[in-house]
Amino acid sequence: MDRINDFEPAWLDQYVMPNYGRFPLWPERGEGPYLWDSEGKKYLDFASGVASCPLGHAHPEVAGAIAAQAHKLMQASNWYCSKGQAQLARVLVEEIVKVPGKCFFSNSGAEANEGMIKLARKYGVTRPQADGSPRYEIITFTGSFHGRTFGAMSATAQEKIHGGFGPIVPGFVYAPFNDVEALKKAVTEKTVAIFFEPVQGESGVNPATPEFLRTVQSLCKQHDLLMLLDEVQCGLGRTGDSCGWRSIVPGDEIQPDSISWAKSIGSGYPLGSFWIRNRALADGDERRLCDLLGPGTHGTTFGGSPLACAAGLATLNVILRDQLAESSAVLGRKIAGEVASWKQPLITDIRAFGMLIGFELDEAALLAKAAIKASGKIASIYVAKAMLDAGLLVVPAGPKVVRWLPPMNLTEAQAAEALTIFKTILGELSALD
Repeated sequence: MDRINDFEPAWLDQYVMPNYGRFPLWPERGEGPYLWDSEGKKYLDFASGVASCPLGHAHPEVAGAIAAQAHKLMQASNWYCSKGQAQLARVLVEEIVKVPGKCFFSNSGAEANEGMIKLARKYGVTRPQADGSPRYEIITFTGSFHGRTFGAMSATAQEKIHGGFGPIVPGFVYAPFNDVEALKKAVTEKTVAIFFEPVQGESGVNPATPEFLRTVQSLCKQHDLLMLLDEVQCGLGRTGDSCGWRSIVPGDEIQPDSISWAKSIGSGYPLGSFWIRNRALADGDERRLCDLLGPGTHGTTFGGSPLACAAGLATLNVILRDQLAESSAVLGRKIAGEVASWKQPLITDIRAFGMLIGFELDEAALLAKAAIKASGKIASIYVAKAMLDAGLLVVPAGPKVVRWLPPMNLTEAQAAEALTIFKTILGELSALD
C-alpha cells in the first residue's frame, strides 16, 4: 500500500467522524482568491477558510517563510526562549493594537478565548468581592460564538452549541447583544468581565453599536471589570482597521483589557494569540495585569512554535506593508454599494466591514419557493450551495445570511467577477416558482 498516494473518497465517511456538515467539494489546490477542486473546476474562494486566509491561497511570501523555517526548526519547546514569539508579539503590540501589553500564543481562537477566560477568573481571585470571595461571572451575549472547547462553548450564548453535552461550565451570564439596559442589569457583585465580539461573525455579521461599546467601557471602569474582546474573526485588518472595535469607534476611546486573535494571523497555519493590556491591577498596586498569568498558570505544547510564528510574521508583514486594512475598507464599501444598487428583493440588508460582509436574505420569500422548500435546507445553506455550483464559495451565517470573507488583497476585477456570479444566482432564485 502507498500510504502517501493511495486514496478513496469513501474513506472520509469510513474513517473520519461525521461532525461536519460538508459541502460536496474536494479542494485540491489554491492560488490567491482561487481554488481548484479534485476534478479541476475553478472557484472564487470568498470563504477563505472562514476568514483564515487573508492573503488568499499559497501566498509566495508566506509559503516561502514556512518552507525556510521548516528546514531550520519547526518546534522546540516553550521551556526555551523563542525569537519568533518575541518578534510576532512586538508586531501585535506595537503595530496592531498600538497599546502597551503582552501576548500569549496558542493554536486556535478557541484556545485564545480559553486563555482570556482564565485571565478573568484569576483577576476575580486577585480582585475579589468585598467579603473576600472570588468574582467569577463573565457576561457574554446572544448571537455570540467563541469556540468549541468547553469554556469557549459555555461562553457562547447559543443553546444549539450547548445541546447534548451535559452541564456547561458555570459562571457565564447571557445578555441580549447591543441591549445596554439589559447589560447594566446583568452586572452583579460576582461579575468580573464582559466578553464579546465587536462584530459577530457566525450569527450574521452583527456589529456592536457605538453606544454598546461605550456602555461596556463605562461599566468596566465603574465596577472594576475586564473588557475582553474576541477578534478571532474580525481582527487584524479584516474590518478595515487593524482592530475590529476601531471600525465602530475610531481612535483610543475604547480601551480593552484583553483581545484574542486567530484565523487571519497565520494564513491558514494553526496559530492563535491573546493580548493583555499593561496596566496596574489597581491604584497603588504595582502588579501588572499583563503579568497576572505567571509561570505555572497557563501553557501549551505547540502554541507559538517557530513554524507558526514564521507564518504569522510573514502574514502580518504583508497586511501592514501593503496597507490591506485600508484597501479592504474601500473595496468592501464598493461591493456593498454595488449590491445595494441592484435593489434585489431577496437581499433585505447588507452589513459590510471591509472584507467581512453579510448579505441578509429574505428567508420567508426563499422558503416559499417549492424547490427550496422541498430541499429541506435553510435559506442560507441553499443559497451558498447554489453559489458553490456556480463557482463562488461563500459561508452561511445563521439561517438567513451569507457571508463574504474574501482575501484582503482582493482586486476590483476579482470582486467584479464574484458580483456577476452573485447577481446571476439571485436572479435565478428570484425566478423560481
